[in-house]
Amino acid sequence: MKIKEKTSSKVIKMLIAIVVAVYVLFPFFLVVINSCKETADITANPTGLNGISFGQLISNLRDVITNTHFLFWSAFGYSTLITILSLVLLALFGSMAAWVICRNHTKWSTVIYFTFIASMIIPFQVVMLPLISTFRDVGKFIGIPMLQSVPGIVFAYLGFGGAMTVFILNGFIKGIPVDLEEAAAIDGCSPEQTFFRIIFPLLRPVITTVTILNGMWIWNDYLLPSMMLGQNGAVKTLPVAVQAFVGSYVKQWNLILAAALLAIVPMIILFLFAQKQIMEGMIEGAVKG
Repeated sequence: MKIKEKTSSKVIKMLIAIVVAVYVLFPFFLVVINSCKETADITANPTGLNGISFGQLISNLRDVITNTHFLFWSAFGYSTLITILSLVLLALFGSMAAWVICRNHTKWSTVIYFTFIASMIIPFQVVMLPLISTFRDVGKFIGIPMLQSVPGIVFAYLGFGGAMTVFILNGFIKGIPVDLEEAAAIDGCSPEQTFFRIIFPLLRPVITTVTILNGMWIWNDYLLPSMMLGQNGAVKTLPVAVQAFVGSYVKQWNLILAAALLAIVPMIILFLFAQKQIMEGMIEGAVKG
């Protein structure tokens, strides 16, 4: 009787997992199949498989990449630059902040840590208008434009992504023996040398996880770049460029969906190759924390 109950429970869980997977993957399925069609076939039956051809997919992708309204290579370059700079700064400053907060057992370190945690639950919609006005005023004060510029949006991502980065790294650092740092101090290492020679190399697994998670978020983000960069400026990320492209080609759904596919594919490839590192880093961080 117990074996039958366990078997039925497994079947139910499997069915639920299949339903959830279909629900999540169906929009991506629509993007892929409709990127292989002409506009007439898409409007006739967007969920059907009629009209699909690999040649049409190549033609749609070529038309999107060479289209002067989309500027694929420019948007791809800006997305790559913004993502890489943001991830490097998040990994560096996030690990530094997490280490200092974890090792300094004072009231101030506790307050700072919970401030990071509290910022994770504040909706972006609450701060987006003050954010824009603040960045505009700061840019005028320092003489460097913080809106419609790469430095401005990278700085914004550093702020919004820092909370989760510090939270995950802090849990991992708690599991690193303090004896290693004490031994380094006895050998004459300064705090900076201790961090970069001892702590930072040990953080590599969890930094990889945090970098991939932040990378997928930054690459796919639309709301923050659309507000800080605008849709008519020279600096555009891929999601913003796709939205502007939709406004130019409302009726050419084959090109619109091909453009969306080009923006999605890089992160899908990254996730497929890095999912093992993501899980390992999350598990190690949870166990050590």
